[in-house]
Amino acid sequence: MTKNWLITGASSGLGRGMTERLLARGDAVVATLRKPGALDDLRERYGGRLHVVELDLTRLDTLRTAVAHAFAALPRIDVVVSNAGYGLFGAAEELDDARIEQQIATNLTGSMQLIRAAVPRLREQGGGRIVQVSSEGGRIAYPAFSAYHATKWGIEGFVEAVAQEVAPFGIDFVIVEPGATRTNFGAGLDRTQPMRVYDATPVGEIRRALDAGYFEFADAAKTVDAMIATIDSASPPLRLALGRSAYESIRASLIRQVEALEAQKDIALSVMEKA
Repeated sequence: MTKNWLITGASSGLGRGMTERLLARGDAVVATLRKPGALDDLRERYGGRLHVVELDLTRLDTLRTAVAHAFAALPRIDVVVSNAGYGLFGAAEELDDARIEQQIATNLTGSMQLIRAAVPRLREQGGGRIVQVSSEGGRIAYPAFSAYHATKWGIEGFVEAVAQEVAPFGIDFVIVEPGATRTNFGAGLDRTQPMRVYDATPVGEIRRALDAGYFEFADAAKTVDAMIATIDSASPPLRLALGRSAYESIRASLIRQVEALEAQKDIALSVMEKA
């Protein structure tokens, strides 16, 4: 059975890859992007099964209008994929106010408002699925990505709460947590001016590793295939980790957290009022 999709950030990376795969198998896609011409080749190939809507998530005055156009383009939307976003790289001290505000406006506020705009429409049509593309950085943290992590940890908390609110309406969520993947994410990083004082710190180590390409990458095509297969399943998990770095880093972090929590059990319970 074919599906109808709304995908944000569809001009490149995982968003573009999903759009291509879904159209090729016969689905219909409403793709949003800031520069509509980026998908002209797909529009020529697939005609009316691809609808392109211009959308900048940081412009909240036009976001709801864009979502309304997307839902009007097709009889129903089965899956909404909140994919648009980028990374801000630099030590917290190196970041400037404007960069922090832009990172939050795009990755966190924009994603929250997209979900808020989609929920009533999915509820009115009797249900649907929302996919939030996060990152392994939504559950672990690396130096020099503090603002990025703030947005990804934030959107994951938002989604986990909203998922409980809208489950009675037949709306469910999948949070996708890719690790390092062979896309244009690295090339699109917004990098701050380095401060020499951080050269001999973990920030400097990460910066040098990025410059040298010392990372193991997941295959983008395989990642897209795994995402679509999971989204298509009847009962997908709330969170989907993809790639070796995501699986191993998240697993190690969860083990450390549980061990640390268990070590605090006595003091945690000591503050309870006596019955």
